[in-house]
Amino acid sequence: MTEPLRLLQVGAGQMGRAWLAAIRADPDVELVALVDLDAGLARTAAGDHGYRDVLVGPDLTAVLAEARADAMVNVTIPEAHRATTIPALAAGLPVLCEKPIAPTVAEARAMVDAAERHGRLLMVSQSRRYSPGLAAFRRLIARIGPIGTVTCQFFRAPRFGGFREEMADPLLLDMAIHQFDLARLLTGADPLTAGCDAYNPPWSWYAGNAAAEATFVLAGGIRFTFSGSWCAPGLETSWNGAWRVSGAGGTAVWDGDHAPAAQLADGTVLTGEVGAEPEGIAGSLTEFVRCVRDGRRPDSAAARNIVSLAMVEAAVRSAAEHRIVAIAEVLGAAP
Repeated sequence: MTEPLRLLQVGAGQMGRAWLAAIRADPDVELVALVDLDAGLARTAAGDHGYRDVLVGPDLTAVLAEARADAMVNVTIPEAHRATTIPALAAGLPVLCEKPIAPTVAEARAMVDAAERHGRLLMVSQSRRYSPGLAAFRRLIARIGPIGTVTCQFFRAPRFGGFREEMADPLLLDMAIHQFDLARLLTGADPLTAGCDAYNPPWSWYAGNAAAEATFVLAGGIRFTFSGSWCAPGLETSWNGAWRVSGAGGTAVWDGDHAPAAQLADGTVLTGEVGAEPEGIAGSLTEFVRCVRDGRRPDSAAARNIVSLAMVEAAVRSAAEHRIVAIAEVLGAAP
């Protein structure tokens, strides 16, 4: 029997607690250490999730030296990802990092370079990739021929408090990267350009732009349009968004929660068969463990996922400068 992968987690806030629960539920991993600048918060979070004997502390360097971990899960805020990930990679640990990998492509590139320099896996937890409904949706999309148009609507009204409500572009930076990343996954096409209008409705409780309309041109002439808001109460979409994909042979739709459906050009109606794949961060964790053990490079490895972050950065730049932005411009700007 394979021994559980020994994990060090850094970050014990709201999302950190979700990861503690996911780790507790996965027999293939074992939490051995928890780091947070607020050591009291970390001790409380560990105790609340049944972890009585793990190493807890505020100093990542000290815990890295003492914990005997096999890998690290990074659940700090995006601005801290670089400073916490690179020391772990240098210490020989593969890292599973919450999205977005970093606030900017330049910072993400530095993290990717560190992973390659130290020969360790750096994977981004794009948790929305892990959904039985999404897997069924992808199977239906394969039935409708070459894709021409992809649209996603995302309208919700969460009140998080904390850093999200102070961000300059909370919807684009913290949420839309999920949908942008899924557009890449669903189409298999790289983004070429971005055009975006970001704004903040008068009733918004966010300091920055909580709504946006973005259109991307992808390779092969595919258009992906995202329309969303984080201050849209009433008739909310799922957290995955509401999707429509049109191709030469028909159209497929998915509401993000239930089984997807499609209608082919000949009128045939199809319903997706939803399986039982691991979902959300549990799915991310499962894939990370498999990749650490067998050396496989996941689709959401940081070197690949940086393109999804570039879509976000290009959209933010487009909205600020009122112009179409080439993805290559953003990727090329990173040292």
